[in-house]
Amino acid sequence: MRMFGTMLLAAWTILLLYVCWRVATVPAITRRIPRPLLAVVAIMLWGAFAVGRLRGGYGGGRAAALVELVGMHALAVFFVLAVPLFAVDLVTGFGLLARRRAGALRGGALIVGLAMAGFAFVQGARPPEVITHEVRLAGLPQALDGTTIVALSDFHLGSLLDGDWLADRVVQVTALGPDVVVLLGDLLEGRGAPPRALAGGLGGFRAPLGVFAVTGNHEYHGGRDDSVRFLEEAGVRVLRDRWVELLPGLVLAGVDDLTSRRRSAATGDFVGVALAGRPSGAVVLLSHSPLELERAGAAGAGLVLSGHTHGGQIWPFGYLVRRSYPEFAGRYQVGGATVIVSRGAGTWGPRMRLWKRGDILRVVLRSPAGAG
Repeated sequence: MRMFGTMLLAAWTILLLYVCWRVATVPAITRRIPRPLLAVVAIMLWGAFAVGRLRGGYGGGRAAALVELVGMHALAVFFVLAVPLFAVDLVTGFGLLARRRAGALRGGALIVGLAMAGFAFVQGARPPEVITHEVRLAGLPQALDGTTIVALSDFHLGSLLDGDWLADRVVQVTALGPDVVVLLGDLLEGRGAPPRALAGGLGGFRAPLGVFAVTGNHEYHGGRDDSVRFLEEAGVRVLRDRWVELLPGLVLAGVDDLTSRRRSAATGDFVGVALAGRPSGAVVLLSHSPLELERAGAAGAGLVLSGHTHGGQIWPFGYLVRRSYPEFAGRYQVGGATVIVSRGAGTWGPRMRLWKRGDILRVVLRSPAGAG
């Protein structure tokens, strides 16, 4: 976690320097705003991000939350601004090929970037959309045809997404009338001890067959065992490399986060352990990270539900995410398994999304013998 914070601060520093360097060459701006003032604003934004990373999170207080809010959104806005600015630099050879027009072109790029950032703010503030999938599962008894799973991922509950946001998601899920609710990890931001009020909010999820979860990498950041204890005290059953039989003929299994295990060089057939000794019937596997999907299908999982990728959250960052997670967002067929990857109901860091907003998955299970 400390290494990630250091890398993020370094990336923010480079990004800030680049955007400010290009802004300082736009005549329409420098004629109105002195460069020393631009430098002061840049230093304040850099400090807001640094202090927010150090002091933000649970228990930091309102002042720390405000600083974190400013810093994280500055990071996202500058990232979005950098994209059209860099495109102009590439086209103009960093100004060498169009010296007289470079400043004006960069001014146009800033306008495009600000419009993109504004759209991202709108999408980030909108509630997640409900996306329905019907999945025909081998081994599902005809009597269970139509069983509905509602899956949510990547809340990142903390100072930026709080109990009020969570309460709205409970209302949204309740209206869908699920048979079972599954939470696909990164529910907690993982920076400090989460407030008890969040436990009450998580306890608002209800379903006849239960509410289940798996850990994400941010649960590891906050101390995996402490995070699991917090979730279970809220009434959420956490599946850690194990399965439960929801009803005869329908098994739900879950694995601890595979990304965190990969980063820690942990080895083993975790999916195999999670599915070992299960009864016959259809199998739904919960895995925060969409990894080891071929292995999951070969081990008997007919459906895998994942999150983690956020659908890239802010374009064009998704192109980098796809390199590690080819099953990036949406529905895939991998080996013998249907894989559905959520873009996440919440956001990490800034409440911004470019281009698509978050989602909640409504998955209707169909029996091979069913009429649906």
